[in-house]
Amino acid sequence: MNVFTRSTLTLSMSLALAAGAQASELSDMNPVTLRLAHVVNEQDGFHLAAEKFEELVQERSEGKIDVELYPNASLGDERTLLEGMQIGTVDMGVITNGPVANFLEEMAVFELPFLFPSPEAAYEVLDGEIGQELLGRLSEVNLVGLAYAERGFRNLTNSEQPVTTPDDIDGLRIRVMENPVYVDTFRELGANAVPMAWTEALTAMQQGTIDGQENPVNVIHSFKLYETQDHLTLSRHTYAPAIFVMGMPTWNKLPEAAQAVLKQAAQEAAEYERQINAEMEAEQLAELTDAGMQIVDQPDIAAFQQAVAPVYEKYGEQFGDYLPRIQEALK
Repeated sequence: MNVFTRSTLTLSMSLALAAGAQASELSDMNPVTLRLAHVVNEQDGFHLAAEKFEELVQERSEGKIDVELYPNASLGDERTLLEGMQIGTVDMGVITNGPVANFLEEMAVFELPFLFPSPEAAYEVLDGEIGQELLGRLSEVNLVGLAYAERGFRNLTNSEQPVTTPDDIDGLRIRVMENPVYVDTFRELGANAVPMAWTEALTAMQQGTIDGQENPVNVIHSFKLYETQDHLTLSRHTYAPAIFVMGMPTWNKLPEAAQAVLKQAAQEAAEYERQINAEMEAEQLAELTDAGMQIVDQPDIAAFQQAVAPVYEKYGEQFGDYLPRIQEALK
């Protein structure tokens, strides 16, 4: 059993024991309905994770906790959802790490370019001491971090030309999340980085006001970006976690037994979504090729890493000791 499998199994087992021990305590709890929102469609991994979470919570709370799902940004974009959680108008969500980092800056350390060499390396850090410590710190901004799902490794698409080296990005208008690490990464690569919400980016691509964007394969596929983007580069430049996150006002209203059920269900749903993403990516890439996208599967990663070195120089100390701790954990 490798270190990643052992650490994930240990975390899951400890949470399961806590949830199991306290589930019987829910018998006196008044029924509650939690609204869980996200911004993607029902075919996306976020929604599959949310459905798994809903199923587990319903079962383990013996119906005392009902989870209602609100996909497709029906309750707002990710920043709006997080702000709603802080004041109690939204209960919880599955939210991309980038917007969460706007509330707790250190969360952005995970998204430094080319930090994680593989998904397994990312899981070991996220499910281990460092990742769990940062989840706990979300309480500083009136949020509760439950578990890390994933958006996955991000890749570049554009409507103009194949991208193999940083020179090919020069001058392209690339949408990035509203997150300074993403903005600076693509500026160092020579792009005109345009931070904007995802809902706005979809319209901008259709209208041609931006040339491209960067997202994992599952997003590129589920939003049919091949309709506006001819080129996909498997740059895998950033690993993007996603977070099962709840507002502190809602969390504080729940008994400890309910909190234990929610945390365990979130961890299991997150691990389920990671597995689904891995299984789906090869199939999605084949379908994108069939849809007409030209895919560069072996870009010059060394050249990209060299180009983004200034990002590490700028942000290395900004994240406190988290970057050296992660780098040490990855050795």
